[in-house]
Amino acid sequence: MLARSLKATVLDGKLQVVASRSVHFDSELPQYKTRGGVQRWTSSSSVTAPVLMWVEALELLLDKMKADRFPFGSVAAVSGSGQQHGSVYWRRGSAISALQGLQPAHSLSSQLAHAFSLTDSPVWMDSSTTSQCRAIEASAAVGGAAALSHITGSRAYERFTGPQIRKLYEQQKEVYDETERISLVSSFMASLLVGDYVSIDHSDGAGMNLMD
Repeated sequence: MLARSLKATVLDGKLQVVASRSVHFDSELPQYKTRGGVQRWTSSSSVTAPVLMWVEALELLLDKMKADRFPFGSVAAVSGSGQQHGSVYWRRGSAISALQGLQPAHSLSSQLAHAFSLTDSPVWMDSSTTSQCRAIEASAAVGGAAALSHITGSRAYERFTGPQIRKLYEQQKEVYDETERISLVSSFMASLLVGDYVSIDHSDGAGMNLMD
């Protein structure tokens, strides 16, 4: 999944492309009013994307493939990639039951409409967490930017998930308290396919300022 679109590419046993479909966020899901697949808030340096837009995009993509009579039963494996630093916040108490109880007779977006404590996810272009980054590096528990880089592989960057979570805790404590699980976009999309929470990939986790 890119910032502007969601795309599926199907490979055969010889790694040749046999099918491809995509959903362009701005033009095909205009109700979310994104530009370049994101929302840029003029009052701050926040850049977000609607979580339900991603949910609807996945369903629309699969509907397109279904209309093409794609043979889903012949698929041997599914692999995905998503924005490394985008984060999704699952609502406490209702998210996991909604995920595990998905029904094909109803749309994904309607069944997951109340599954997220934060409806607009911060993405990799967000730069609103400068104060949180500096506070993390300055904390006694870390001991500076160089020490943080040694521990986690990177100094604190605004787009990284650790500072984003700290910002949420400081500025929207009620939302943080309502959050049961935090996913990256990649593990979020995998969770939709599996119907359960999926762990974060190690390489994606390395870009969070949280992985020791």
